[in-house]
This record gives sequence, C-alpha cells and structure tokens, in this order.
Amino acid sequence: MRTLKTFLAVVRHGSFAAAAAEVGLTPAAVGLQMQALEQSLGQALFDRGRRAVVLNPTGRRIVGEVEQLVRRWEALAAGTDGDEAGLSGVVVMGALVSALMGAFADALWAVKGANPRLDVKLFAGLSSDFAPRVARGELDAAIVTQPPYALPSNLVWSPMYAEPMVLIVPRVPRFDASGGALALLSAAPFIRFDRATWTGRLVDEVLSACRVRVHEGMELNSVEAMVEIVRQGFGVSVVPRLANVDWGRDRALRVLRLPGVDVQRHVGMLERASHARERFTGAIKRYFAERAVPRARRAAR
Repeated sequence: MRTLKTFLAVVRHGSFAAAAAEVGLTPAAVGLQMQALEQSLGQALFDRGRRAVVLNPTGRRIVGEVEQLVRRWEALAAGTDGDEAGLSGVVVMGALVSALMGAFADALWAVKGANPRLDVKLFAGLSSDFAPRVARGELDAAIVTQPPYALPSNLVWSPMYAEPMVLIVPRVPRFDASGGALALLSAAPFIRFDRATWTGRLVDEVLSACRVRVHEGMELNSVEAMVEIVRQGFGVSVVPRLANVDWGRDRALRVLRLPGVDVQRHVGMLERASHARERFTGAIKRYFAERAVPRARRAAR
C-alpha cells in the first residue's frame, strides 16, 4: 500500500524527486519502489529517458484503480466502510486564483469545516493548463471556467456559479475618462486578459457584442494584476465580477455594465468521469446546488 501511495505521489508531481519529498524517501528509493511495482504487475508504467520519467499509457490507465484501492484501504484503516464516514485524506485540486477570491472559497471552507480530517492541497493556475493534468490524474479535480470546446469522454465539467463580465474603470484615470461605458471602452487604453486563455475568449465575445475597436495597452493572464493596473489609472479592462470581492466599495475603481451585453463567466468543477475523490467533488457540487435553489425561488418572485 505504501508503494501504491508513492505511485500516486509520482503521478501528482510528475517526478521521482518531488514525490520523494512528499513521502519522505530518497528519489532512489522511490525509483526502486516503482520498479518493484512494475515487476509485480508485469508491465512497465513509465517511459524512462535520460532526464525525465513520464507515465506511459498503461500507467495513466491504472491511476483511477490505484486511487480506489488506496481510498478503500484508508477507509478500512479508519474503521469505516468508506461510504458513511466523513471525508478524510489528501485531495489535490487545481483552482483559478480568481476562483479562490470568489464563491469557491466559501464552499471549500464549508466542506473542510465539516470534515476536519480532510486535507486539500491547492495549485493555482489557468483553466487551459489544468485540463490535461486532471485527465492524467495529477489532479483530482480543478475549478475552471467552462471549456470552450468539447471535452474528451473521460472528463466531466459541472457548473457551479456564474460571474458577469463587466467593465472596470479607474476613479482617478491617467487618460480622458469622459463618456459612457462604450465610449471608455473604445477610447481608453485597454488592459486585455490573455486571449489564448478560456477567459480571454469571453473577453473577445464581449468586445464583439459591443462592436468596438479597443486600443490595446497590455495583455496579462491574471485578473488580480489587471484590476490593480486599472486601479492605478493606466487603463480599463473587461473582467469577470468576482463573487466575493466588493468592488462597489472600492475607492479606486468603478464597475460598469456594458449596455446590451450579457456575457458571463461560468465557473465549475472539472474532473474525470470516475475517480477516487468523487465524494469530495460531490460535496462541493452539492454546496452550490443547495444555494442555487433559494436564488431561483427569489428570482421567481
């Protein structure tokens, strides 16, 4: 079982050295454990090169089964059946930094508060970077924007909440800030979200709906950095209105709705169709489902 846990650490980190740091062994000892595992299974799990060790198709195929075995063992060791017990063990998640500033943070703290034996390791990054890592089993799941393309059959994306795309403008600009939202968008320096990212594609959708040509100033891949640059007065930007950030009270920032534009960034859970941490991802999804019902009732009134 220790060898299987080491195997999963290698999957998560992508190297024997990083896995060794997690499990408290030397890289050489991890290598020996993986060789022993391959001998026991009668098949190679890694493609070994001079400088790197990469999980091969066979290794990727057994990740989910190994996760299930380890989860069942942990449940037996805890004296439970693994179905009724509280969540425990380590969950490895990817998340947008902006999601950690939004509603996902509330969901995570609620689930962790109800399950004190649960340990969640978070890695910040971009949606497009997380998708292949989830598919390979390096991450149990990831909080990402809605994929702009069809996912492979082994991946599932579940919506959790939505954030409207809005225009942010500095209260003390270093440029002429006269006129309404569309005038500002077309005349002011534009701080653009990286157009290669999934959120960047939503920005293009907003600009297309507005039918304006912007004056490109900078292109960044961080909502937080863009907001700060706008606060300093250097330009305007189109960003998702983060759920847990009260921009209405920001003395350096104005938030404007763009007329006739109803583009939203949908944030959800990306996971494999079958994996060992489905009880955890299910708890996160239930958190949002339970809160969506009262919102729908209020909207119906």
